Amino acid sequence: MSASQTSSSDVPTLLVKIFGKDSPGITAGLFDTLAAYSVDVVDIEQVVTRGRMVLCALVTEPPKGLEGDLRATVHSWAESMKMQAEIISGLGDNRPRGLGRSLVTVLGHPLTAEATAAIAARITKTGGNIDRIFRLAKYPVTAVEFAVSGVETEPLRTALAPDAAKLGIDVAVVAAGLYRRAQRLVVMDVDSTLIQDEVIELFAAHAGCEDQVAEVTAAAMRGELDFEQSLHARVALLEGLDASVVDKVRSEVRLTPGARTLIRTLKRLGYQVGVVSGGFTQVTDDLKERLGLDFAQANTLEIVDGKLTGKVTGEIVDRAGKARLLRRFAAEAGVPLSQTVAIGDGANDLDMLNAAGLGVAFNAKPVVRQAAHTAVNFPFLDTVLYLLGITREEVEAADTVDTV
Repeated sequence: MSASQTSSSDVPTLLVKIFGKDSPGITAGLFDTLAAYSVDVVDIEQVVTRGRMVLCALVTEPPKGLEGDLRATVHSWAESMKMQAEIISGLGDNRPRGLGRSLVTVLGHPLTAEATAAIAARITKTGGNIDRIFRLAKYPVTAVEFAVSGVETEPLRTALAPDAAKLGIDVAVVAAGLYRRAQRLVVMDVDSTLIQDEVIELFAAHAGCEDQVAEVTAAAMRGELDFEQSLHARVALLEGLDASVVDKVRSEVRLTPGARTLIRTLKRLGYQVGVVSGGFTQVTDDLKERLGLDFAQANTLEIVDGKLTGKVTGEIVDRAGKARLLRRFAAEAGVPLSQTVAIGDGANDLDMLNAAGLGVAFNAKPVVRQAAHTAVNFPFLDTVLYLLGITREEVEAADTVDTV
């Protein structure tokens, strides 16, 4: 039978379904049984959940007069394996998937039946069809991935966002395609993203000007100062601080839980990783070396005669600067902007999040969560890996290798 004939919608086919307790040799045994009837395999799908297997094989109809024997033999074999069999006659292959294919990743802690039902219903209401569901992780969060066809990515993302917020889950929607496993670049903010701290506040604590720095920060958040003005105002308060404090601040920096795992896994899988920060190179350069990052850029505190001058030097890394650096890193890495991922928590990250192929708001303020492509509201930075389709098993494999 030719390929064109087997793909025709009017070719008789059999759907053979085997289900029951999983044990070694089931898949091989089924196809050994079917091989005696000279059938061609059109499609296969198998899933095992808590030790129970469902194996479906779509095959061409056997030569005339042999279908009854095939059915009897498959049922007999299944019974010998303590499984059950169901065989359904039909025509052709599975129906073609609709145009527009997306991958919807859902994170929950826990992931409730109510939330799952709501997401599935919303996908249906947008005109999408769920082709496959796959669990990516069971801890520290439950992460499942829906393969959806029949609706374009952007409308689906827009439709699911309100449900995610209402249900208290995180939902990411990305276009399906080969790029999902292509080489990619991940760029993240530093303060309150890669690390738990605000670096300027660590310096301010040593200078005894925490309250003044906090006042300037509050003024900037009220819109009374832009980032560059607030940066200069806060750094000015550090004037005269001994440069030896840099080493103290470096030792005080606390990585966000899951940060090392995120970077280790990405690097092992061939990704390039960078950071951009409105903080200072005196800290980001150290992080780059310690974590094996590919790129790092931040503002630089001016130091003269062993003292901080209260000024910064070089190019200012502000909101626009972060997006500009994302593009620069992507060009240097040889990665299209569409295959970049940006992670951040503040308004200063918005341009970068919007410029990236996937912008992830990490434990961010509402305005940032609403503007980003997706949000993660769990305290573990490595949960971002599940949004990239990376499974918990791959994460654990990365944990077994030597790291910096």
